[in-house]
Amino acid sequence: MNSTTTRARRAGIAAFVGTTIEWYDFYVYATAAALVFGPLFFPSGDPLVETSRAFATFAVAFLVRPLGGIIFGHIGDKFGRRVSLVITLLMMGVATVLVGCLPTFADIGIAAPILLIILRALQGLAVGGEWGGAVLMSVEHAPAGKKTFYGGFTQLGNPAGALLASGIFAIMSRGGDDFILNGGWRIPFLLSIVLVGVGFWVRYRVEESPVFEQKVEGRKQSMPLGFALRANWLPILLGIGILPISTGGYYLATTFATAYATGEPIAISEQVILDAMTIASFVEFVVTLPVAWLGDKWGRKNIMYIGLVTSVLTFIPFLLVMPGRVEPLIFLFASLVRIAMSATYAPIAAILAQMFRPQARYTSIALSYGVGAAIWAGFSPWFATQLVAWTGSIWSVIAMFIGMAVIAGVCTRLAPQHSDEAPVTASFTARTDTTANPLP
Repeated sequence: MNSTTTRARRAGIAAFVGTTIEWYDFYVYATAAALVFGPLFFPSGDPLVETSRAFATFAVAFLVRPLGGIIFGHIGDKFGRRVSLVITLLMMGVATVLVGCLPTFADIGIAAPILLIILRALQGLAVGGEWGGAVLMSVEHAPAGKKTFYGGFTQLGNPAGALLASGIFAIMSRGGDDFILNGGWRIPFLLSIVLVGVGFWVRYRVEESPVFEQKVEGRKQSMPLGFALRANWLPILLGIGILPISTGGYYLATTFATAYATGEPIAISEQVILDAMTIASFVEFVVTLPVAWLGDKWGRKNIMYIGLVTSVLTFIPFLLVMPGRVEPLIFLFASLVRIAMSATYAPIAAILAQMFRPQARYTSIALSYGVGAAIWAGFSPWFATQLVAWTGSIWSVIAMFIGMAVIAGVCTRLAPQHSDEAPVTASFTARTDTTANPLP
């Protein structure tokens, strides 16, 4: 195994471990928001209002993600990807552990939800800088022709984190609702301290990105944000438009679906839906890297198109089988929709990373992903809940999902793709990934 492959594999594993921990922290909060944060931090006597308020705090993290992208993108473009990633990992871990230590509304009144919102904002800042840096570490270390595959290691952290989060809550649910509400919900948050220690050790051992280390004229910018907005504004906008299903659709199929299935009038038991989500996360974990590998063989954009179409075709029956409470069908479609969405998520790391030249690339990709996640993912569970309340029909959510898929498809088609193997100059020529053997 040559040194390039060794460095690429080490960077990929570090990206996987780090993003697994970051997404575990993120999904622990999302699961708790769907199940327990409403009555614990926003008691009102109306379950729908409580859930809606809990989802509003869930959205806070997405609103501050662009700011996290600016802050840590600046650090990553100026001082290196690794420095930024170590900071984001520690910030996320501390915020998550502190959520597990928070007193509830019954203990300290209005101060409880205020503190919860502050800690959620810190999580958002951390993940806003985390994803873009992890993507660049894995993609920029990757050899030519394998960038989608190695970028998939970063994406593998998402289902792994979701698997850990839903898995630990599924275990907690076996103690009963009273156990979770009376303190059991804290355990998944407190466990984060162990994971962060492991992640810090793995991530600190990785070499800096070779693209960052290149002494290329014009690569280092005194103000990466200014360069990104001046030179990359169109790819940033297209990047935002690529993300509706990869981010927002994902939360509709997980966080919203959990609340929809366990709420009135369906009232499926929490244990059933958590078990279904845990199995679905495992299935997604298994298929993510093979899907990323196919992205290098068939074209990463082609994989995205397949994922968008199949996501719609599986999301619709997933929601429609809920009222029937036929558990085998719920388990089946929970997994099928995650398989489909893996084809929109696995190639996104390489697609977004290669949309930008190395100059201010960290800032550009972090802005694109952060703003896109804020728009599409931050409010999707809340807005879907409101749509059901306003219309009385789950078809309103399905219509929103279809519209999001159409936007993602159009923007994917228009997205440029650059190659790190070509000389990096101010006149760098964009090429588009339209062939079966795409640009690396």
